Amino acid sequence: MDLTPFLSSLEGTTLDQVLLSVAISGKVAIAMKGRFLLRSVCESFQDRTRIGCAVTDEATCLRYLLREPYELLICTDYLEDGNGFELARKARAAQPSLRVVVLALGDVIPAQYVDAPWLEAVVAVMGHHSYRSPALRTGTLPYLSCPRLTKREYEVLDLLASGLTDREIAERLVVSEETAKTYTKRLLKTLDVNNRLQAVLKGMRCGMVQI
Repeated sequence: MDLTPFLSSLEGTTLDQVLLSVAISGKVAIAMKGRFLLRSVCESFQDRTRIGCAVTDEATCLRYLLREPYELLICTDYLEDGNGFELARKARAAQPSLRVVVLALGDVIPAQYVDAPWLEAVVAVMGHHSYRSPALRTGTLPYLSCPRLTKREYEVLDLLASGLTDREIAERLVVSEETAKTYTKRLLKTLDVNNRLQAVLKGMRCGMVQI
């Protein structure tokens, strides 16, 4: 999926800055696994004119990166088609000054990438924490506690992963919007996370949901 042409029409509030703590002034390329993550990260940019590429696969992202200089690449380790670590490697080969942040959905950095000189930062968003290289040079991400969810919490997590708003969740579950908001808040508390994006990321890493 290529969301780049539609960036100007996105609406949303700024997300937790743990994903976007790198100060940048140039173009940004974003490659995420699934439309929900892609849209969420794009919406977290107040100035979306900096985003020159917003896709869900490796090949399309590389085509954008070959067209013009970029300052930052943000990608997930898993993509809908391709591999985030390979994308980072090829992107740095094409643009040596490119800065790269890999958002980890898996539990382990593949052995062939652990000591790669181009792997500058790996971030695992879990509740209130983020983890970066070189602390991750062991190749294993920090222990992740996966709580047990109720049937309703699983339903809400699935709907969040589909990108639904509280109003849309209320319609799906045939409850009031206020009740849907309460469900979402309870889910975030159970997962010990700060926002919907972190809930979906943790749900993916715990094997609770797929996108």
